[in-house]
Amino acid sequence: MIFASIPDPSRSGDVLFAFLSILFEGAPYILIGTLISGLIDAFLPAKFLERMLPKNRVAATFAAGFLGLIFPVCECAVVPVVRRLVQKGLPLSCGLAYLLSAPIINPIVIISTLTAFKEFEGAVGDATMTIARISLAYVVAVSLGLFIIRKKPSDILRPSVAASVERAVAAGSAGGPQGFDAKLTHAMRTAMRDFLDTAMYFTIGVLLTSLFNTQVPQSSIEAVAGNEWVAVPSMMGLAFVLALCSTSDAFIVAPMGVFSEASKLAFLVFGPMLDIKLVFMYASVFRRRFVLTMSIAVFVLIGLLCEPWIDWVSLLKNTPIP
Repeated sequence: MIFASIPDPSRSGDVLFAFLSILFEGAPYILIGTLISGLIDAFLPAKFLERMLPKNRVAATFAAGFLGLIFPVCECAVVPVVRRLVQKGLPLSCGLAYLLSAPIINPIVIISTLTAFKEFEGAVGDATMTIARISLAYVVAVSLGLFIIRKKPSDILRPSVAASVERAVAAGSAGGPQGFDAKLTHAMRTAMRDFLDTAMYFTIGVLLTSLFNTQVPQSSIEAVAGNEWVAVPSMMGLAFVLALCSTSDAFIVAPMGVFSEASKLAFLVFGPMLDIKLVFMYASVFRRRFVLTMSIAVFVLIGLLCEPWIDWVSLLKNTPIP
């Protein structure tokens, strides 16, 4: 019999299956992100971002919150892209704003959210959850970007990354590789280094996620998340450990009718900004103290704002236009 060789279900088998599922889902995006980062490093002119963004640092940070519409990447791919953009002259405040907003404020995620919540069926004013998700993500990302506007790279970035940024800035005036073939070779080498660096941390995060998804009873999670008083923080915690891709998370949370709209919004905004795998990926670029500070700030801001925010967007939706 062909089925005689199929092993019986086991706890270790469940962990392995979950691990490979998440790994194969996220790895292509990391590959895409690192390829983009290599191409940026080799082909993007050093002064391009300075010309594209406003000269004023505050205005540039506000504009960076919308860079995801130009460089649309998910949370698995954005870390290496931001690293290269900072080396190309993007201010740290702009880099952080883009890092946190890009996985949400990009065309693919906007369309997936509209589809999951069936908001394509009405007018733009009916897209309550999509508008709330985009606007809250923008406010949180830009707020944290403005918070570090006066910080130096050495205050936030890991020493090795800060040193590479300084070397890249110094080398910018001297010029990079010349000729298409030389630039393409440089891009592939850069992408390979970034992929190996980022994939190591991503794999650790995926392993922890798969252990949680298979070994913790899901009924316990639903019981906690269903409590009205802890719905918002528990949904953010659920988003943290599930580590879903921002292109698909709306399809997971939309059918959960027992949860409030505020808790769903918290899930949709917090998850793409911070989850298990992202913590390890952030640690490959930022100092640990900054990762901890940023994580607390994201959790507090979204936790405090999600309920009044969804109410405000709903109120605007129901307010007649004169």
